[in-house]
Amino acid sequence: MGAPHAPVLLQETVQLLSPREGLFVDATAGAGGHAEALLEAAPGLRLLALDRDPAALAICRERLAPFRGRVVFHLGNFVELGEALDAAGERGALGILADLGVSSMQIDEGSRGFSFRRDGPLDMRMGSDGESAADIVARGDVSELTRIFREYGEERMAYKIAQRIVNERESNPILTTRQLATLVEGVVGRGGKIDPATRVFQALRIEVNQELASLSRFLKTAVERLELEGRLAVLSYHSLEDRIVKDYFRRESSGCQCPPALPVCVCGGERILKILTRRPIRASAAEVDRNPRSRSGKLRVAERVAARP
Repeated sequence: MGAPHAPVLLQETVQLLSPREGLFVDATAGAGGHAEALLEAAPGLRLLALDRDPAALAICRERLAPFRGRVVFHLGNFVELGEALDAAGERGALGILADLGVSSMQIDEGSRGFSFRRDGPLDMRMGSDGESAADIVARGDVSELTRIFREYGEERMAYKIAQRIVNERESNPILTTRQLATLVEGVVGRGGKIDPATRVFQALRIEVNQELASLSRFLKTAVERLELEGRLAVLSYHSLEDRIVKDYFRRESSGCQCPPALPVCVCGGERILKILTRRPIRASAAEVDRNPRSRSGKLRVAERVAARP
């Protein structure tokens, strides 16, 4: 399944989550790198490991075998955090982590359809349900495809790429990653530091997995289920994700939501979070050299300062 996934900002994430006796949740456990480090850091720490990818969860289960008795595994999307906690008989957690990146395992396995460098079916689903990227490319009209590429990929040539896709699929269905990458390169051309297909593939992956909507739902549930002085850490890899996390942390740490013009608070808003990372933590130059995929990672952490009802 490709090279082992190198966890991004491992030491920084573990340190800021402050591992100690109690329940912690890795809501996107993947190959288990962050989970393993948390379990090693505190002998009394128990872990709930979630992942929607059965293959990744199987690898995580094998990696965490030495901690048997301290780990509960749950196959599911991180938006199912509440259900996973309930199923484990847990009310809340002292620490919750979400690493929003696509793992090296998924990217390197051509058959998963995430990579524009390895040919495979145009899939991109983190799990096994729902529409694939090929389905969206086959049915979307120019307007919808333009919106996806522009909104989720910030692709300047979104309209032209969408037009080319719609024209091409009339005579030649677009079913593989190489077909799509070649088509995009034909529109955008080569040059620059990143592959011309990067933004389109990112946009389709976000649309296929409904990543931004899922992130907003996850953040709400995670904060609701955090214990007092519990910490939430989120690793994001592009500006749209990071903006959602930043805005949510800022809103929940400000308390009052009244318009600035009002002389006194009338909303009764309560400060729920304290932000521990005023600016996102980024990978060091040394880490980027070891793991180039860490270059875009941003870590934000907040602590719950209001008791749960």
